[in-house]
Amino acid sequence: MSLATVLASRLERSFALYDDFVASLDEAALGESLPGLPSNAIGLQLWCVVGARESYTLAIRTGGWAGFSCSLAAPLEKESVLAALARSATEARDVFPLIDGFSAAQQGFLLDWLEHEAAHQGQLIRYLYGLRLAIPESWRKRYALSDPS
Repeated sequence: MSLATVLASRLERSFALYDDFVASLDEAALGESLPGLPSNAIGLQLWCVVGARESYTLAIRTGGWAGFSCSLAAPLEKESVLAALARSATEARDVFPLIDGFSAAQQGFLLDWLEHEAAHQGQLIRYLYGLRLAIPESWRKRYALSDPS
């Protein structure tokens, strides 16, 4: 299996994890922050994920960083978040066939993007436990998580 195939499969796995995460939430949970701790709302964590997908995909296509931007205008509305995650994943998949020919800069953007996806998953695990939310089965299996009770 080529490195390009492995990287694309890791991003696909991440896309599925985020889809499962949002699908498992009630819409009200998107507005929840960790009580007593400096944190933003779950929906704003997901806004950052969507924005990073869009920004890194653009950087990979153009070969240079153009700054961070996000098209998700309603990060506290479940359907909007799900749609933005799906849209950003679809747009991101367009660069997968090009991975083998990436420049060093493009490779760096791809690895930064994958790290970003994973970093937010780690943060969101804290939200699952801190807010005592149900843990999606895919997250339970991927990260060997137990119920937050």
